[in-house]
Parts: sequence; structure tokens; C-alpha cells
Amino acid sequence: MKYEPRPEVKDDGLDESIKKLTPEKIKETIRFALDKECGARLKVYMDTCVHCGLCATACHQCISHDMDPKYAPVAKVKDTLVEIFKKDCKVSPEFMKLAARIAYIECGGCRRCSMYCPFGIDIAYLLMVVRRICSMLGVVPMYLQDTTNSHSVTYNQMWVQQDEWIDTLQWQEEDAQKVVKTARIPLEKEGADIMYSVIAPEPKILAQLLANAAVIFAVAGLDWTMPATDGWDNSNMAMYSGDFESSGRLERLHHETAMRLKVKKIVMGECGHAFRGAVYDGPRHIGQAYPAVPVIHAIEFYHDLITSGKIKIVKKFKKPVTVQDPCNTVRGRGLGGKLRDLMNWLCEDFRDMNPRFEHNYCCGAGGGVINCGPPWTRNRVVANRTKGDQINATGAEVVVTPCHNCHSGIEDIIKEYAPGTHVKFISELLVDEGCMEIPEHLRPGGD
Repeated sequence: MKYEPRPEVKDDGLDESIKKLTPEKIKETIRFALDKECGARLKVYMDTCVHCGLCATACHQCISHDMDPKYAPVAKVKDTLVEIFKKDCKVSPEFMKLAARIAYIECGGCRRCSMYCPFGIDIAYLLMVVRRICSMLGVVPMYLQDTTNSHSVTYNQMWVQQDEWIDTLQWQEEDAQKVVKTARIPLEKEGADIMYSVIAPEPKILAQLLANAAVIFAVAGLDWTMPATDGWDNSNMAMYSGDFESSGRLERLHHETAMRLKVKKIVMGECGHAFRGAVYDGPRHIGQAYPAVPVIHAIEFYHDLITSGKIKIVKKFKKPVTVQDPCNTVRGRGLGGKLRDLMNWLCEDFRDMNPRFEHNYCCGAGGGVINCGPPWTRNRVVANRTKGDQINATGAEVVVTPCHNCHSGIEDIIKEYAPGTHVKFISELLVDEGCMEIPEHLRPGGD
């Protein structure tokens, strides 16, 4: 079979940045990363891999490219780290451009391949080492670097200013009160049980989800708050660009904000990569094994509210529904069972994907891939025909995605492969579709 070469894509973050590199700078930077930041873990993985290729059948990119071997996870390592070791770090600027494309665009760090490796090698970690090197050299896709810059300047990924943040919460509180008259978004409430944490796309482009949260909290009668200061955004795309210094600063502020407010736990909105940043990778960038304040994801939160009776389900969504398993909460946290409980409680016609749970395919948007922006959208969609096939096989009209990256990624996929299908968050089923009971006395005009 003849395989097509990689299509040319113009990205100034790669094309222009490599013009500033010298062989000496590249070698010095790689040597520092390998000698000072990596250790036995990297050596064991590199020495253990036997290049068997079993990981190829696990990768949605490889499958979607008709098993083109250059998209196999082992090939991505061979074409990056193996070459770096083989050439004793003496690689060219053009090599670093290709390495960046492989690490940022052709791998989202979903870790599905590691489940099929007979030795359990964490291939995502190996390619994150490549991203780290690229970040230190400044060879990062332009849009992803812009997102990281936004984190560094504003502590959120979408340049939301503090007054804009507060203003958005105020008008979303007003919208929530049209549904539940007692709904509030309490700011800076010290000693509340819960700090609710979201990602920057919510105030920027999906503000209605903040109103949905206020409705859910009000009906459940919970004691909660949100910060009025920086530290509210938990998305941490710097973690994926390889800028671990900025990643650590973000997570430190996020958790210090929760500690300043003296809350008992952080409840995180429907986002998987943010959960990974707050619970796994982020704390390690500041030398902590675990978050300073306990964190639970929206999947766990909604499940707890329903099983405890704090909210009641009064009707089921009638259209055929399937669900996407976010890699970082299902493969990474094991929440697939609770997610299925929610789907069965909320949906009359739930149709599961095959494969499912931790074996489900990545949406192809996570791991910072979608944040690499419009230059790479077509590349990303072509690389996930597999997910389009999965969705179509269910016959579902709606895909529920409890993760912002999955939501946006699957929107792109269904435009290409499953037109007529729609995407929803769980909170939209609970509030907008009326699956959750809103007691009459809480409704506007109710007694």
C-alpha cells in the first residue's frame, strides 16, 4: 500500500522559530532536559521497547490513516527520541520542526497505546519529553503558545480579564434566577464546602454553563463559592505545551486560592484535561504528589448528587444518545462506570460506543491538540475518522461529552463524518432538557 506524505501546514510557531536555532543551542537544550529533568523512567522505557508495533493498533491516528506506519506510536518515538539518542543530540532545526509536529499534532497523550504495550511503556510520557524539549527551544505551534502566553499573563487560557470574569458571573447569576429564583453565584465566600472551578472557555464562549451550575447548586442546597480573583481557571494548557514552569505556577495559584477560601474540596466542571492538570501532572510540577485540596470531577459530583437524593431525576432525554469517554477521567481516573450510570439515569435510549470505557478511542482534540488551532484542524479531523465511525455505528443523534476538549473535538468530527448529530454536556441534560426536578417553590413565581 502506498502511503501519502504528511501534508504541508504553515505554522509560524514552527516555521519561524526554527530559524533562530543553532545546532549548538539545540544540543545544549536537549542535553539539559535529558540530564537534569529525566532519569530512570526514561532510560527504562527506551531500553525496554522492542519495537513490536502492537501500539499501532491502539492509536486512532494510525487506524484513521489506514495503518500508515509513520503514525504508529512506536514510530513517533523512533522518529524523535531514538534519533536524538542515536545522534547524541546533534540534530538540525528541521528535525526539531518535525519532532514538534509529531509530538504536538500526531499525539494527544491519551495513553491508549500504553494499555496495549506488552511492557506497559508510557509512550505519552516519552512524547511529552519531546514537547518539553520543543518548548524549551521555543518550537511550539503558534496557537498553543499563545494559549500558554495567556496563562502566563492572565492565569487563564483565553485572556479573560478579572473585571470581565466577575461581570460574566453576575449576569449568569441573573440568568440562573430565571430558572431558580434562589440561585446565586457566591463570590469569595470563606469557609464554603465547595469551590467550583471551571475553564476559561466557559466565561468566554459557553457562559450558559455557569448558569447551569448555579441552578444545580441551588436545587441541591449546597454551600459553595467561586473566586473573584485569578486562580479560577483550571485548564492549564501550559502543561501540554511543555512549559512546566508556567504549569506549576497555574496549579499553585489554583490550589492556593482554594486554601485561601478555606473550602473543603474543589468541584471541577466538565473538562478532562483540566482534571489531569489539577490532580496529576500539575501538582508534580510544583513538587507535590497530590493536590493540596481534594478535587472531584463533574462526573463524580453529579453521581453523588443523584445517589444522595440532593437532586432528583424526573424525566429522561428521549433522543438516542451515546457518550464519549474523556481520556483523562475515564482511562486516567476510572469514572466510566459512574458515567454510564448517569447516562442510564438521564437518557431513555442510551447506546454505548464500542469499544468503551478505558478502551474507547480518544476524540483527538485533547492533550493540547485542538489548541494548536485552525492551521491543524483539517489534519486533526482526518486523523480521527475512527471516532466518526464509532459514533455512526451507534445510530445516536446526540453525543454527550463531559469534557470541553471532547465537546469541541467531536463537534468537528461530526461535521465531517456524522452530520445531523449534536453534542451536549451533562449539565445541559440536567437543566436545559429538564431531566432534573426543580421544586415548584424554587421556581420564579412559585410559593
